[in-house]
Amino acid sequence: MGSTCEVAIVGAGPYGLSAVAHLRAAGVETKILGRTMEFWEAHMPIGMRLRSSWNACHISDPKRHLRLEDYQQVSQVKLGAPVPLSGFIEYGRWFQREVAPDVDPRRVNLIESTRNGFCLRLQDGDQVHAKRVVMATGIARFAYRPREFDRISCPLVSHSCDHRDLAAFAGKRVIVVGGGQSAVETAALLSENGAEVELVARAPQIRWLVRSSRLHRLPTRVRRLLYHPTDVGPALVSQLVARPNLFRLLPRNLQDDIAWRSIRPAASAWLVPRIANVRFTTGRRITEVARASNQIRLRLDDGSMREAHHVILATGYRVNISRYCLLAPELLNAVCRVDGYPELKPGLESSVAGLHFLGAPAAHSFGPLLRFVSGADFASRALTERITGNNSRPLTNSDG
Repeated sequence: MGSTCEVAIVGAGPYGLSAVAHLRAAGVETKILGRTMEFWEAHMPIGMRLRSSWNACHISDPKRHLRLEDYQQVSQVKLGAPVPLSGFIEYGRWFQREVAPDVDPRRVNLIESTRNGFCLRLQDGDQVHAKRVVMATGIARFAYRPREFDRISCPLVSHSCDHRDLAAFAGKRVIVVGGGQSAVETAALLSENGAEVELVARAPQIRWLVRSSRLHRLPTRVRRLLYHPTDVGPALVSQLVARPNLFRLLPRNLQDDIAWRSIRPAASAWLVPRIANVRFTTGRRITEVARASNQIRLRLDDGSMREAHHVILATGYRVNISRYCLLAPELLNAVCRVDGYPELKPGLESSVAGLHFLGAPAAHSFGPLLRFVSGADFASRALTERITGNNSRPLTNSDG
């Protein structure tokens, strides 16, 4: 028979934890399933630091009593900025213990639609029946791998999200493909771990966030005019991106333009001192990939060749909810989609009543803010308002 609840949340990362905090505070019977901060621990490299500013790294709770500052005070630790990955993971675990000590770590194998809602079939054969399901499962399944690498097996090529400890590449020649934060930081960490590293990017040059760093050091009043605390998007544009309900009213072409400006590949200026030993090849496209004994050989569009022991694709993520695998085919087919994204209504609810999507899958409907930790505040409050029907508190706090 299994257990029952009003809302089942699948995923225990920042979005899932924020959602359970808000829903339970509103009196909604909620069950959360998943391993706490699993994506962050299993798919991001040791030594990484978060690109987002301090104020954009808080996991959201309705009373705002579980922020990074509160964690530091209670745990008597000093995280520093940029926030280190290890510290953020521990912060997330502390947050989970505060809001959902009963988190269920079992994996969900399948979600099916039923007459009264949904049935979640778990890895051990148990079932959970819920009136609503909230998908907050992260982006690991959306890792993008360029077609050129389709025929090359994993021992020679991997995605940046496949690695936890880059020390395994010490003494190896490694090529990193990409030009954004993930690519540059991966290259820096590889180099610091003793690898010989070359970064290959299609862009004519790496876009360093130097101007952004300077503007973020302006007096508080001025900085807050230029950048919303959610810190997604360029100066001033950040204020619009932080208001998803306003953003989604814009013409689609304008939404797409603003979204691109807000998430286009770029790297933090604080990485510059760490890449002195990294070779950068920009403005070049990879045209051919082949094996070369136990190594991999790349041909670039200028005719030059590269050989390496391994290639790491820091090529980002492309949302396609069909890659979740846990949505039953009938349920997946009932979800209206655009280019792999679910079309969402207020409350981040899909065309299937009671099925909600948080995080990156919500970005097509609500803008680039939903790709970042700082978007969890808006998402959780919008979700809670939709489920409870209580709009006494307008969605303005995270929106500015």
